[in-house]
Amino acid sequence: MPKTYNELYLDARRQLKHSEIEAASLEARELLCFAAGKDRNQFYADAQLYANDGVEERLQELVERRLDGEPTAYLIGEWEFYGLTLDVNRDVLIPRSDTEVIAEWAIEIAKRAGEGCRVLDLCTGSGCIGLAVASQVPGARVVLADINEQALHVARINTRRNGLNRQVMCVQADALQDPRGMTGMFDLIVSNPPYIRSEELPGLDRSVRDFEPMLALDGGEDGLKFYRSIAEKWKQALKPGGTLLFEVGYDQADDVEQLLAHQGYREIDSRMDTQNIWRAVEGKC
Repeated sequence: MPKTYNELYLDARRQLKHSEIEAASLEARELLCFAAGKDRNQFYADAQLYANDGVEERLQELVERRLDGEPTAYLIGEWEFYGLTLDVNRDVLIPRSDTEVIAEWAIEIAKRAGEGCRVLDLCTGSGCIGLAVASQVPGARVVLADINEQALHVARINTRRNGLNRQVMCVQADALQDPRGMTGMFDLIVSNPPYIRSEELPGLDRSVRDFEPMLALDGGEDGLKFYRSIAEKWKQALKPGGTLLFEVGYDQADDVEQLLAHQGYREIDSRMDTQNIWRAVEGKC
């Protein structure tokens, strides 16, 4: 007996909920849209229609892969972040809603800096933070930087996909090394660096541990390796009065504040994410 698109959606949601997947409703919708080749508006419009041949089988295959741990974003090859649709694959972390707090703060800083503001998104991955800034601050000039050329390839795709080529450029750079030729260039450096303690990596959720890039997760023995390096070495890339803005792990805000103070940053401040976790730390040079 054929099923409607809505019945397929409800079946998928039920399976995901049974496996305690937190965003079961959202993920079921995204998987069905991908299996059916529809966007969300088309899904809602066609919800009571019988699904085309093959959709149920394609959806069930995707659901089974999701239940086996593979993230929905990688299954469908894209994810939403701050109003942007971004390509994602296993070379980059999946953009998360917590990181939108960092993007929001970065946008505020860039707007205050005014026309011609220069922004560096260091350890950019998919480019999500820097591209969010560029999309909301037309006068900003944004550099997306990452050591991983495969990640930069994704960032370039996302720059083109969102029509931001005139504002954004991508460069290869190592956050653990001194910046080259970037002295005094930026009003803002924003970074969501690797910050998971090395010993905690084996205990991560399977969907993260087995699928997302370890290079973008491993923050060293205490999780602070990249914060130390960026705060010290990349300070020279900031203009006088420029801002360094970090995303931090759930228990790292105090430590990162102290690192910034030790390196002579001032006006150090922090913000919570939507779960009331201290998620963002800034300092001015």
